Amino acid sequence: MKVKEVQDLIKEKELDAFMFSSQPNVFYLSRFRSTHAYVILTPEEKHLLTDARYYERAKEELKDWEVHLIKGIPFKFIKKFLRERGLKYVGFEEDRVSCTFKRSLKSKYVRWIGFSGFLKKIRAIKTPQEIEIMKEGVRRSDRIYRELLEFVRPGMSELEVRGFIVGKIFELGGEGESFPAIVASGEHSAIPHWETSRNKIKEKAPLLIDMGLLWEGYCTDFTRTLYIGKPDEEFKKVYEIVKEAHLRALEKAKAGNTVGDVDKAAREYIEKKGYGQFFTHSTGHGVGVEIHEFPRVYYKGEESKTPIEEGLVFTIEPGIYLPGKFGVRLENIVAVKKGVGEPLSEVSLELITL
Repeated sequence: MKVKEVQDLIKEKELDAFMFSSQPNVFYLSRFRSTHAYVILTPEEKHLLTDARYYERAKEELKDWEVHLIKGIPFKFIKKFLRERGLKYVGFEEDRVSCTFKRSLKSKYVRWIGFSGFLKKIRAIKTPQEIEIMKEGVRRSDRIYRELLEFVRPGMSELEVRGFIVGKIFELGGEGESFPAIVASGEHSAIPHWETSRNKIKEKAPLLIDMGLLWEGYCTDFTRTLYIGKPDEEFKKVYEIVKEAHLRALEKAKAGNTVGDVDKAAREYIEKKGYGQFFTHSTGHGVGVEIHEFPRVYYKGEESKTPIEEGLVFTIEPGIYLPGKFGVRLENIVAVKKGVGEPLSEVSLELITL
């Protein structure tokens, strides 16, 4: 992974070391997953500290790392570890730890320096290997969705459909959901983050499916809105507007533009069609080892200026939500290759009716 790039950043910030404690960043750097591990990087060294539950596996998997067994109270062990190596100026993830955690770091031998989003820009730009991992995950997600179209029928519950998705994820070798799948029938589809329920799938109604899986530690994210029965003219009209907004956003996903430009393309088209007030979220977000990463694909704020560049991976997911009636969202993960955004999913954006 990009450990050397992170080590160079540590040196640039004039730090002796940086301690990563959040599970996503520990995994990102080491490829080792646990509930209790710390990565301590210096400009030259890589250390992973973990407890007896994970120590033997870590030694086996991380051949090119120094793996240390945490003995006793973790914070005392960490501070002793740093002191013995003369590491005085040490960065930590201020945005990912509790106040109790911060208090526990206090030491007369170590000067702790807090950072927010230390890895966000590094993680935003994926290597070709990372993109291929994500693409493989999306291939499986696509397959699940296609099989779901053969499975779903009116009268089964939203939770039954989610259960089908979860079962297929494991059947195809995935590590689980990347987030709890949203299965929203009828007016539930008008709630962007509807919580999948025991309510029944309705006839003559839309069905929104927002799902993702974990593949080799990376998240997929995918949404389609289909229709059970024959859709009415209002639904078809809204669907076509969302689809066109998605395609216009995709056109802007190329080098020379910013993520703000991507959001504006979708948002301005939806506003032009008279539905601006019903598009209530950003057009997308970064995605990787976490389902929501930097940058937010939105026209406001500092992140809107993030340039589209090689390796950037994010979602495009415009939506229109008419309260009490229905909602439509269409989402793909896009990876920038050779300066152009390429959807990883091969599932069509055309309306499917069952």
